Amino acid sequence: MLAALKKLLGIEPQVDLKVLINEGATILDVRTKGEFSTGHIRGSVNIPVEKLSTNLTKLKSRSKPIITCCATGSRSASAKGILTANGFTNVHNGGAWLSLRRKLDIY
Repeated sequence: MLAALKKLLGIEPQVDLKVLINEGATILDVRTKGEFSTGHIRGSVNIPVEKLSTNLTKLKSRSKPIITCCATGSRSASAKGILTANGFTNVHNGGAWLSLRRKLDIY
């Protein structure tokens, strides 16, 4: 019952994002090019969420970990949905890029 409620609310089990990075995760920043150019996590890939569906081939593997991020966390949640609907199996919503950068200690 609790698992069904968490799924309904979109609550994910906690994962260690640093471990995912060490395993070769891709950080996917889904903000606009303009937003990305004002600052981003070093090494992240920028594909705006509105262009994600037509640029899936830019992501190397459907099973490799992907951590999505944006300005506030809402576009990154949408991006996670797009990726999972297209067969990506290891996708995590990292939320806001500034918060994610602090968690990962990547500047």
